[in-house]
Amino acid sequence: MQFSDIQGLQEVKEHLIQSANADKVAHAQLFLGPEGSANLALALAYATYLNCEDRQENGQCTDNSAGQRTDRYIHPDLHFVFPVCSTKKVTGKDVVSDSFITEWRTFLTEHPYGTLGEWSQYLGAENKALNISKEESRNIIRKLSLKAFESRYKIVIIWHPECMHPAAANGILKVLEEPPERTLFLLIAESTEQLLPTILSRTQIVNIRAFSDEEMVLMLEQHASDQSDIDGQRLRRIATLAEGNLYHGLQLLDEIEDDSHQLFRDWMRLCYVQDYKRLLPFVDRFQKQSKETQKSLFSYGLTMMREILMHQSVSQLAEDGSEDIIQKEKTLIRSQGKDLDFVINFSKVVDLSALEKLTYLLNEAYYHLERNANPKIVLLDTSLQVGKLIKRV
Repeated sequence: MQFSDIQGLQEVKEHLIQSANADKVAHAQLFLGPEGSANLALALAYATYLNCEDRQENGQCTDNSAGQRTDRYIHPDLHFVFPVCSTKKVTGKDVVSDSFITEWRTFLTEHPYGTLGEWSQYLGAENKALNISKEESRNIIRKLSLKAFESRYKIVIIWHPECMHPAAANGILKVLEEPPERTLFLLIAESTEQLLPTILSRTQIVNIRAFSDEEMVLMLEQHASDQSDIDGQRLRRIATLAEGNLYHGLQLLDEIEDDSHQLFRDWMRLCYVQDYKRLLPFVDRFQKQSKETQKSLFSYGLTMMREILMHQSVSQLAEDGSEDIIQKEKTLIRSQGKDLDFVINFSKVVDLSALEKLTYLLNEAYYHLERNANPKIVLLDTSLQVGKLIKRV
């Protein structure tokens, strides 16, 4: 992974590149970013650049030997720690990252923006909780007692330190605070809430924001380069729907069978006219679609509720004549084309109270789908409630 593989996020890249070039590298850094962000990808690119023997000022590494080994995650001075669980083949004290390193390397190659849930599924963990055990902390200390094989730094990447058992976290406190010379810790987390304060206080935080819509489109284009049927308008729509979460965006790119915008508009029309004769076949088709497509109907709906709220705010400001504020608010409306037409037209049939209730209903439907509720029952029940709500306005 190199910085050039990650679109946008220039402010973070420049900070990391400058720290490496100036040899002012904090020995313990926490790459903090939401699910679907580039927190892991940036840490991997940073690790590649730090140990590169032929650095370029733009962040590129042209040291083919070290770079390729880092890209395949087999560099002897790059160590990974990540949550795991026992399996039929791996039990007891063997339940540590090294026992799953082959699977991890494959997972990283295929899913550099993957989530903890996806890794759990990849491992076949079923309902088992993944964690980083006390035994793992012993392994870390043992590895760090050895000198770097050939590189400038020995780097330990800890993915999801939130999953550390308290005994494991306490076991690495000393080495995290005072690591051996030329040893770096790069921790990758989505939240600080579950991190022990003693771990948090020993790290320098690198805040990583979610991808912007423009960056998301570029990342999706990069991943969809072999799909000739993907057009720019669809990519922009997926970017809006994903709301900065590249993992979600890639799922939508791969799995959506029908455009969620058309599904949602058709659904709202059926709810508005309360055409139950046509609604039932719509619900039947919905049940046969992939889970991601089903969830996208409601997540797209939530995005549209936000857009409608913004449009109504702009319309109200227009009546008050607040031109400067109007222009600022308009930039917050992300919809274009047919999506924007829908926002404008739907704004005429819902007021603020109805918007709040619709948002609640869509959130509830999404929540129940995520917890494997029957999709047919979820959509039918939500449709009836939405129909009554819109008719009342």
